[in-house]
Amino acid sequence: MRTLVLKIDVDTYRGTLIGVPRLVELLLRHRADASFLFSLGPDHTGRAIKRVFRRGFMQKVSRTSVLAHYGFKTLMYGTLLPGPDIGRCCAGILRSVGEAGFETGIHCWDHIRWQDGVRHADARWTERELQLATKRYSEIFGEAARIHGAAGWQMNPHALRLMQRVGFSHSSDCRGTHPFMPVWNAEIVNCPQLPTTLPTLDELIGVDGVDDGNVHEHLLALTRDAPVNGHVFTLHAELEGMKLLPVFEKLLLGWHEQGYTLTTLSKLGAGLDPYYLPRHEIHWGRVPGRSGELLVQGAEFLNERLA
Repeated sequence: MRTLVLKIDVDTYRGTLIGVPRLVELLLRHRADASFLFSLGPDHTGRAIKRVFRRGFMQKVSRTSVLAHYGFKTLMYGTLLPGPDIGRCCAGILRSVGEAGFETGIHCWDHIRWQDGVRHADARWTERELQLATKRYSEIFGEAARIHGAAGWQMNPHALRLMQRVGFSHSSDCRGTHPFMPVWNAEIVNCPQLPTTLPTLDELIGVDGVDDGNVHEHLLALTRDAPVNGHVFTLHAELEGMKLLPVFEKLLLGWHEQGYTLTTLSKLGAGLDPYYLPRHEIHWGRVPGRSGELLVQGAEFLNERLA
């Protein structure tokens, strides 16, 4: 069976308020399943201005029209405007996603704080951020979260260990090619990783003649052949749930035509036996079209390397 997971990252207050309901309606209409991963604390998107000094950031901003996608007000949150508390202000919307039958999980507490700070954070900082998110999730949904997907594909060894300690069944914190058990500096982490396997729309648009009008064709060409363990496609409520909603609908139609079952992270993970999953090193790397480094799936780990 051809399987493609739709992993929806919700980064901002505006994306939650506007993009999420639009995506729910579209997915229900096309009978497609998906995993929604929520930012549950304050929206401090405006603090991302610090990334102006990161290699490739301004190039990405100019290609993808950040202002058009996120809106001026969102880009002021956390600087000139106080950041709205997403989980508190939008709890009803978050619950409605689960009530509509979709899987929900944790993206982060504070998206900008995690994405820009977790790589070099200590255990105490990391645990506090995750505790805030897990507590808020339980308050909203009345149960513990089982799925996690890191903001910006950013983690650290403390965060990876917490995935197994907190009790997540699966996590999607990196980029890669197929499901695996992560290994960090020879330490095996007992929480399966279901990595994002496909490029995101904002990584493709504006490169090599790809634009809003043909990006779906480029992506559908990449999914013409289906891997054994399926694909994971990450989309964003702020992009595919708003300005790029028509593009996403073309993708849904195309994937249905290609014979894919559009599903969730948990359903993909349920068909995998962790005991037989390959162990792969996880390390920092770069992905075309995205600024800065993020976690990527590395070489398969062999116990003989420890001998």
